[in-house]
Amino acid sequence: MRQVLVTGAGGQLGTELRRCAWPDGWEVVAVDRGDLDLADTAAIAAKVAERPWAAVINSAAYTAVDRAESDVVTAWMVNALAPAAFAQGCARAGVPLIQLSTDYVFPGDREGAWEIDDPVSPLGVYGASKLGGELAVRTSGARYVIVRTAWVVSAHGGNFIKTMLRVGAERDTLRVVDDQSGSPTGAADLAAALATIAVRLADHADMVNGTVHFSNAGAVSWAGFAAEIFRQSALRGGPLAQVEPIVTADYPTPARRPANSLLSHTAIGQAYGITPRPWQDALSDILDELVGTPIVETRT
Repeated sequence: MRQVLVTGAGGQLGTELRRCAWPDGWEVVAVDRGDLDLADTAAIAAKVAERPWAAVINSAAYTAVDRAESDVVTAWMVNALAPAAFAQGCARAGVPLIQLSTDYVFPGDREGAWEIDDPVSPLGVYGASKLGGELAVRTSGARYVIVRTAWVVSAHGGNFIKTMLRVGAERDTLRVVDDQSGSPTGAADLAAALATIAVRLADHADMVNGTVHFSNAGAVSWAGFAAEIFRQSALRGGPLAQVEPIVTADYPTPARRPANSLLSHTAIGQAYGITPRPWQDALSDILDELVGTPIVETRT
């Protein structure tokens, strides 16, 4: 049995990594904060050295973007020092590491999809700490792939889809930011991509290190995303609310968000043959699980 160590077991991505279809002979060993303290670099080193892992996927992160602005040390500890410890342990053990990162490493200040080698310039603590994690992994000597993603959603945990459904069941109209755009990412689709990368890295020691982007295909604003959530929800008999587009300035937050989070899929397609499906299709699968399958009216 080839075992993959996965962190963040209780998160959206960790849940889907445990649920997705791995090849025969592969097993996911998932740990959460109760199993492994990401502030304890010695514990991380011991966990990596615990057995001959086929690969390590570090999907755990400090993702409270606004709280990170005042909780700087914890954000850097989890998002930068923990990846550094995983990478050091993987380098010593000869184990490939897949490190999750984010669109927040980019400033989001231009149109078009961000390429993997575009200049990075985080706007806040969260993005800076994730970039720190990237740099730690790249300079560790470990075999690695860094996977940047954005706008992760699923039927699990807290995310934009679940928030819209909850608030939409309570209100007729919701005000949602319309001047930030990107591509939603179904956690199940991301997990499938990570599994493909992990198997390839484990099977081919000559795979080169690098960075790739994964999100679902297509661009949309948060307001447009919300409108599509309610459109598809209504088809299933779920909540329906009107979406009132607003600008970022009308919804101030402690942390600045990138105005453009669209990620290019060129690198992941070339390296791994992965072509993400449209975000609307990923949303449909999530709503099937949260609300139910679409109601089909029959005519007599």
